[in-house]
Amino acid sequence: MDTFVLFILLAIGMHVLKTREQAQRIALLGGYLGQFQIEKLMQDVLGGYQRALSETDEQRQTQVWRHLETAEQTLSEQFSRFVLEFAKVPEPQARLSRLPLALPFVSQYFPASTLDLRKLLSLHAHGISQAVQNDPTQPAKRRAFTLSAELMLMQHSCHWFCRSKMVASARLLARHQTAYAQVLDAVAPSTRHAYLQLTGN
Repeated sequence: MDTFVLFILLAIGMHVLKTREQAQRIALLGGYLGQFQIEKLMQDVLGGYQRALSETDEQRQTQVWRHLETAEQTLSEQFSRFVLEFAKVPEPQARLSRLPLALPFVSQYFPASTLDLRKLLSLHAHGISQAVQNDPTQPAKRRAFTLSAELMLMQHSCHWFCRSKMVASARLLARHQTAYAQVLDAVAPSTRHAYLQLTGN
C-alpha cells in the first residue's frame, strides 16, 4: 500500500477515535452541568459587569453592583454543588491530557501525562467562592475583575477536558478577547499558585 494512502487512513482513524472520545467527554461533563444553571448565571454576571462598568451615573452603577451580588452568590453555590456531584465520577473518566493537542487513548494508556479534572474543578470552586465573598474593603470593580478571571479560567478547564488545551485557549481568546496567560495573571494569587502546581505549568 502506498505510504501516503496509509498515512491518510491512519490520520482518518485517529480523527474518528479522537472525535468519539471527545463526544464522550462532552456528554459526561454536560450531563452534570445540565443539572444546574451555571452557564446562564455566568453569562448574567459577566454581562452585568459590562453594564455596571459602562454606567456613567455613580448611583445607578452602585445599584447594578448590588443587584449582581445575588447572582454571584447563586453562581458560586451552584458551582460548588456541581463540583460535589462531579466528584463521584471515577478517576479514569476524569482524566484530561496535559498535552496541548488532543490524541486518543492518552488518558487511558498514559495516565502520568494527565491530571484530574475533579481536583481542578474543586480548585475553581474555592477560587470563585473566595472572589464572591463580599469584602467591604474591596472595590466592586476589583471584585468583578477577579471573579471574571476565575470564571474564565474555570471555563477554560472545562473546554480543555472536552477538547484540548490548545482549543480551550483559542476559545477563551475568541469568546472573551483574553489570552490564557492574561487570565492566569488576573485570578487571585492563591488560585494561580494552586493551579500551576496542579497542572504542572
